[in-house]
Amino acid sequence: MFKYITSKPLWANILAAIGLILLLIILFFLSLSWITGFGKSEKVPSVVGQNAVAAKKILEDKGFHVALQDSVYVDSVAKLAVVRQSPEPDAIVKQGRTIYLTINRSLAPMVEMPNLVGFSIRSAEMYLQSLGLKLGVINYKPDIARNAVLEQTLNDEQVAPGSKIPLGSSIGLVLGSGVGGGDMEVPNLIGMTLVEAKSWLSSLSLNIGSIIPVGTISDTNASFIVKQSPDIYLETIPGQKSANKIKSGQLLDIYISAVAPIKDTTQLLNNQ
Repeated sequence: MFKYITSKPLWANILAAIGLILLLIILFFLSLSWITGFGKSEKVPSVVGQNAVAAKKILEDKGFHVALQDSVYVDSVAKLAVVRQSPEPDAIVKQGRTIYLTINRSLAPMVEMPNLVGFSIRSAEMYLQSLGLKLGVINYKPDIARNAVLEQTLNDEQVAPGSKIPLGSSIGLVLGSGVGGGDMEVPNLIGMTLVEAKSWLSSLSLNIGSIIPVGTISDTNASFIVKQSPDIYLETIPGQKSANKIKSGQLLDIYISAVAPIKDTTQLLNNQ
């Protein structure tokens, strides 16, 4: 072969080399469209909202590759449904292009319940939104802290700060409606257990303020109320007592003890 080439004139070898190069270039450009898929394009179908398995089949039937890019949680979208796709629907791309999908999670991630007690309604709503939670039903009850959050609930049950709850949960709030306009007589709590007093005051739209222990107490809920403020009676004139008044939503401070008070001796505590 080498002898055959060297036996030819130099100009013939140069022309042959040029011809070979031109042939290779022509062959390259002719095969370029086959290699790159040039001129073969396809419109990307919309698979947003479709189940991930169904979306994958739709795209692969069109000649696309499919890859899971990310997963998020959106409570308004079906589980394992496509939330986003890239390229966007109706985009014109080459066949064989990879379509990236973002899928909705099957389970909601858990977040920590904040302590909203004392917040204004607007601040509480903004805080919930920042955590991916929703503002649920708002209720009111008489309380001196008007429009402030008194309780936070999930599914009509009080939820403690720090509890793990699903992202997207609706949190109900109980707000103070202010002090009521009507007066009522101060209830007599002396001798009641703390649990009994809480239940009764709740039915009267009154609230417990400070709880002050008297002596050593091992079980707060089973303790007895031995003193309260305000008292049930007023004595504006020495020797003349009249029923004391209170408004809905006001607070009563109570003193509790492990020992039940002796009847008619509660005034001993007032003289301490």
